[in-house]
This record gives sequence, C-alpha cells and structure tokens, in this order.
Amino acid sequence: MRIVKFWLPIIAALAVVGCTGIKPDLKTPELSVVSVGMVSGDIFSQQFRVRLRVQNPNDRELPVKAIDYHLFLQGDSFAEGVSDAPFVVPAVGETEFDMLVRTNFVSSIGRLLSRLETTGSRQIQYEMSGKVFIDLPFVGGIPFSDTGIVDLTTR
Repeated sequence: MRIVKFWLPIIAALAVVGCTGIKPDLKTPELSVVSVGMVSGDIFSQQFRVRLRVQNPNDRELPVKAIDYHLFLQGDSFAEGVSDAPFVVPAVGETEFDMLVRTNFVSSIGRLLSRLETTGSRQIQYEMSGKVFIDLPFVGGIPFSDTGIVDLTTR
C-alpha cells in the first residue's frame, strides 16, 4: 500500500505533464470582415451575408469546426452567434467564407443607415471578436479580435 501511495501522485503528475506536451502549439488565426451585404429584410428582421477571411499563420492546416462571434458595425452590436459550416484553412494560407446572419435590431440598422446617409460613404467601421473552434485533439476555442473598415454592399 505504501508503494501505491508513493507512486500514484508521481504517475498522475507525469500523465498531466505528458498530456500538455500533446497539445499542438497553434498561433491565433486572423479573421477579418471582407464585406457585409443585405440579403433580405423587413421591419421585424434582416438577413445579411457577412464574408470573412481567415488567415492561418501555422505550418499545419486548420480544420475549423465553428466560429463563435460578436460583430459590431459603427460601434453598435450588429450580429452574434456561431457559424454552422465547417471548413479547412490551408497551412500558412487563407480562405474566405460566407456567414448568413439574422438581425432584428431595427434601431441599430436605422442608426447605421442614417450615418451612411450623413457621410455619403459606404465604408463602415467594424469590430469582431470571439473564438475559433479547431477540430483537433486537445485544442479548445482560440480567442480572436479584429477591427477595420469594410464596404457595405447591397448584394
């Protein structure tokens, strides 16, 4: 029994150290908004296509299973949710994909359109943050954050 009491904590500690060595050392992928365009809408809800670019700084491909995101346009909360279509980003490469988002922020859309009319520009500021979930063992959600300017399209 003494042998078990002595060796059990050592074996447990070695197992924990061994498992941390298995976790891949991944750099954070860079996500940016390429375009935002209204697909459909009425007074109660609007559907937008948000095109994102994902850049992979890692030397291995990243099988993305989901992106949990929160998107702000011109400082107003615009959309939040989880992407539902998995995709793969090549090693040291990039890919673009579309997310359909639904909003029901009538007042936010009104403020956004008012700002665009006032400035006469279709360029809007965005902020996006969240987590990228990679389909690899021992990898949890990788946090990301990005800000920039995007053209508001009508596609």
